[in-house]
Amino acid sequence: MKHLFSLHKIIVSLFFVFLSSSAIRSNPFTIHAGAGERGTGLACIMRSGFWSSFSNQSLLANNRTFSAGVNYENRFGIPELGTCTAAVIYPAGKSSIGIICSHFGYPEFRRNMGGISCGMSLNGNISAGVQVDYFSENLPGEYDNIRILTFEAGAVFDLSEKVTAAIHLFNPVPNSIRRSTVPSTLTAGAGIDLSKTLFAGAEAEMSTKEKLIIRTGFEYEAAKKFWVRGGFSTENSSFSVGLGYLLKSLKIDLGFSTHDRLGVTSSVSLIYKIR
Repeated sequence: MKHLFSLHKIIVSLFFVFLSSSAIRSNPFTIHAGAGERGTGLACIMRSGFWSSFSNQSLLANNRTFSAGVNYENRFGIPELGTCTAAVIYPAGKSSIGIICSHFGYPEFRRNMGGISCGMSLNGNISAGVQVDYFSENLPGEYDNIRILTFEAGAVFDLSEKVTAAIHLFNPVPNSIRRSTVPSTLTAGAGIDLSKTLFAGAEAEMSTKEKLIIRTGFEYEAAKKFWVRGGFSTENSSFSVGLGYLLKSLKIDLGFSTHDRLGVTSSVSLIYKIR
């Protein structure tokens, strides 16, 4: 019975490995966090926000407030596919430092990630950022556990007062020098402030050996300190909606996105501005 139970755990774990790697994201090592970003269809490479360390580290240059936040994402109502993330932003001189961590999975199969990033303005129109990432992946049975060190970097260009363009590169490291294969990802996008209360953006993402993904999203300030969001991604034909509310120093965000076969992913974020 003990051997049957172990075999069952291995089969279940391999199922979640496949599901998390193939059905959820084209590159399982590129992590998006934030319910606000989820609500805009993850079209966030050009949009400044607290969770910028997970999308484009150059956006940290616009985060000049010491703040901390947590996020939980429930994928398709399956607890084993839940992802917990946390981050801290600390302004330091002309730059801002981001410290992040993420946990995905359950005891038999889990992937943990930690990173430290820095973003700064190079001049009035260009910002750049870089982040060092460490991943640990624990697999069941006799499978080897994985430890990976890599980095990512990005840049943001203010083309005008209303239009912003951005580019981001994850894992520009040849797999020939490491034991485990990690896909590389290139993302580029642009956004525009259509009015003082309405923002719209679009981005394109290409990962190693995967199809091009297009994301579009918008954010509308429907009332003072209250935001409504929506978006679409060609990855799994996913539609997204979201809400956000600022309560003094605490921001609360909710986000939901669909999957053409697996159902709905929900996300909630709490962000607190310390000073």
